[in-house]
Amino acid sequence: MDLKIKLEQLHQKVIGLKDQIGTEEATKNAFVMPFIQILGYDIFNPTEVVPEHVCDIGTKKGEKVDYVIRNNEEPIFIIECKHWKETADAHNSQLHRYYHVSKTRFGVLTNGIVYNFYTDLEKPNIMDEKPFFTINIEDLKDSSIKILEKFTKKDYNLESILDSAEALKYIKAIRKEFEKEIENPSDEMVKLLVGRFFEKPLTANRMVSFKEYAKKALATSINESISFRLKSALNINEQIEKKEEEVKTSQPIDSNNDSKIVTTEEELEGFQIVKAILREKIPSSRIAYRDTLSYFGILLDDNNRKPLCRLHFNTNNKYLETFHNGKEAGEKILLNTLDEIYNYRNQLHQTLENYN
Repeated sequence: MDLKIKLEQLHQKVIGLKDQIGTEEATKNAFVMPFIQILGYDIFNPTEVVPEHVCDIGTKKGEKVDYVIRNNEEPIFIIECKHWKETADAHNSQLHRYYHVSKTRFGVLTNGIVYNFYTDLEKPNIMDEKPFFTINIEDLKDSSIKILEKFTKKDYNLESILDSAEALKYIKAIRKEFEKEIENPSDEMVKLLVGRFFEKPLTANRMVSFKEYAKKALATSINESISFRLKSALNINEQIEKKEEEVKTSQPIDSNNDSKIVTTEEELEGFQIVKAILREKIPSSRIAYRDTLSYFGILLDDNNRKPLCRLHFNTNNKYLETFHNGKEAGEKILLNTLDEIYNYRNQLHQTLENYN
């Protein structure tokens, strides 16, 4: 199964269970061990996933790290766990000490939701203060999943990870500094920008004014860039939808594609559930569906440009796709039962509001 799908399933498990998880040990069992298993390591093989591994530090004996992950009998990374309500912050953490004696190149600190990956880019065999890579189960990004793939058992490659670790670390640091400058431009940034076109001395009063100008200029530039990209994306999408509509209207009713579409009882049942939720806000006559080869679409006013949600029931795993963040930002949610659709009432109602 695709790594992304497995992580999304773990996310749903985290959502469903975390309020019942009261201890660090329960966090490890419910969240962290499944994560390790998703990476392809055998959690039932104590030579591959070593729990409570002894990491004696100097005169301190019996110090233990939660997990050591081994590949081809070599330790490749260690994991220290916290309760899910705690932050996955390595400051004053035992992970620094364990890393020094563990003979691994990577240390992971996690609360079962956020996983921070560390290495020793600054000084050999001394774990860096800041992670070079972070993945959040509750905010999965394709770029993060692609990096995580390098830590899976089948794709693990030390050199490949180290090659990208430095770039990841410093790109992240530069981005943070840039965001700080946008929020509150420093004197150095203002002098750098203003010095290219303003030849007079920068007095204290001038500096105050130019700081405000710089803040507005940077924010405006970024907002306009985002707006331009969104408009471009919307235009492209509208052109695609228009072409699809033209193709659909030009095809005979008994076309080959239509003959392959089978509307299942589950899809119709899911439609009725969505309809019941949306009838709290609008008449049922405004809620329509169109079945396709790849998904079952539920639309407002039978308009392809106003998707309310989509049911992806054509595979072993069933997903509800919602559009509460906009029709260009569909979010797929794994469903264990059709009744779970009721859990996403707010998202469906928000989608309606987006079209008002």
